[in-house]
Amino acid sequence: MNNLTQGLINTGNQVRVLAINTPNNLVYIDEVDKGYVKSTNIEAVYIDTAIRIGAAIANLFTDKSYNIERFISGDFDRKLVEVLKNDEYDIVQLESLFVAPYLDTIRKYSKAKIVLRSHNVEFEIWQRRSATCKNPLKKAYLSLLTSRLKKYEINHLNKYDAIACITTRDMEIQKKLGSAVPMTDIPVGVDEIKAPIVEITEPISLFHLGSMDWMPNLEAIEWFLNHVWGDIKKALPEIRLNLAGKSMPQWLMNTTDPNIETMGHVKDAKQYMNNNGIMIVPLLSGSGMRVKIIEGMALGKVIISTAIGAEGIEYEHGKDIFIADTPSEFVEAIVACSRDMELCKTVGHNAKELVRDKYDNIVISQKLIEFYKSIS
Repeated sequence: MNNLTQGLINTGNQVRVLAINTPNNLVYIDEVDKGYVKSTNIEAVYIDTAIRIGAAIANLFTDKSYNIERFISGDFDRKLVEVLKNDEYDIVQLESLFVAPYLDTIRKYSKAKIVLRSHNVEFEIWQRRSATCKNPLKKAYLSLLTSRLKKYEINHLNKYDAIACITTRDMEIQKKLGSAVPMTDIPVGVDEIKAPIVEITEPISLFHLGSMDWMPNLEAIEWFLNHVWGDIKKALPEIRLNLAGKSMPQWLMNTTDPNIETMGHVKDAKQYMNNNGIMIVPLLSGSGMRVKIIEGMALGKVIISTAIGAEGIEYEHGKDIFIADTPSEFVEAIVACSRDMELCKTVGHNAKELVRDKYDNIVISQKLIEFYKSIS
């Protein structure tokens, strides 16, 4: 969201940001960059989206999506009315399905075109989690959440004036589900990294960077540690694994494995990535597009990801990224990279070129503006 906001501003557009502040993603506006605050007039409304056992149980006796219900707030609705009354807008861009409950308010108080910036096919994330879940009771509950979220997502597909998907795949899925409004696929963009690539040094280290309160990330690391890590250490006894991201669980922070280093939130993600070796993205569920992969590519990092993790990226396996979907494929890719520094160098440079050609933030922002002009 921040990348796109900056891109729109840098291409000469006026942008106003109204955000939802949640317990897991709490931002204090007075700590945000002053220039950003001035250029976006950003405000945030706190909504307690924490999962409550009582509320979750009560929700079972309704037909509503608990995923969506947690984002409905009278305070946010009132602030939205205030914002819409104070200024006129050409476009109101909804960042994800979770602000769709405010469609009626926007229609009532604004003549702007409403565009969903579709980050994912949201129900697909839960569908994939349900498919991999082994606990029968949890699996049944995840299936119920998936069914209700899917129904909500489909029912709202034609309530927007247009949809801007992050990936071509997501756009095609939503068309098949019944979307008949104007649609486009415009990926995540990053600002071009002009600094030279920080080359990998020996011995090679692995790293993962991601918010651990997003369940697909936690699931991915658990799978990697349980099914891949042991075989990698046998093949490469000195290899190190660095794990970082906010909401790091205590069991990972307290690990006794001497080859693993864990930390929480990192202030400078680019510096953290530059200080480490190969990025692993062992996602088993999720949807949309992983910004961290694009950011890592822009820095010339070698990335080993599952096919699900790399969805939406125009990659070529073995050229600008390595795709590994099984434990043996992960081990094979990591061992191959550890023994061939020239291979790492080539793949890293190819990754950077891919970002330069396909994911430049200014170019992507301009494409989005052209799409908006076409629906006005």
